[in-house]
Amino acid sequence: VTVDDPRDHRIHSEAISVSPDVLESCARAERVVAVGTTTARALESAARGTLSGRTSLFIRAPFEFRVGDVLLTNFHLPRSSLLLLVHAFIGDRWRILYDTALAEGYRFFSFGDAMLLERAT
Repeated sequence: VTVDDPRDHRIHSEAISVSPDVLESCARAERVVAVGTTTARALESAARGTLSGRTSLFIRAPFEFRVGDVLLTNFHLPRSSLLLLVHAFIGDRWRILYDTALAEGYRFFSFGDAMLLERAT
């Protein structure tokens, strides 16, 4: 994200495919764990009517999550759309988690350490 206002950022699109059965199972589940930001984005796109094809859903605060309750993801780089997704998911407590990760020497980006996040309510 290179713009000052994230609303001005053009998000990349991703190919997704969520079967109606998966979406129905999520609706019945007590708790849905999305493994990765692409999965979270795919599930939220499906909940909004795009089950397959490409999604350009830009998840940033404020955002009403309809599917995911828990997100397993790695530590994302500053100024990334994925960090904006994490912020939308857990609120401002992302800063505490990232401060701890930096202080403890956690690895960031694609092959870094992971975190399990419960959605802010």
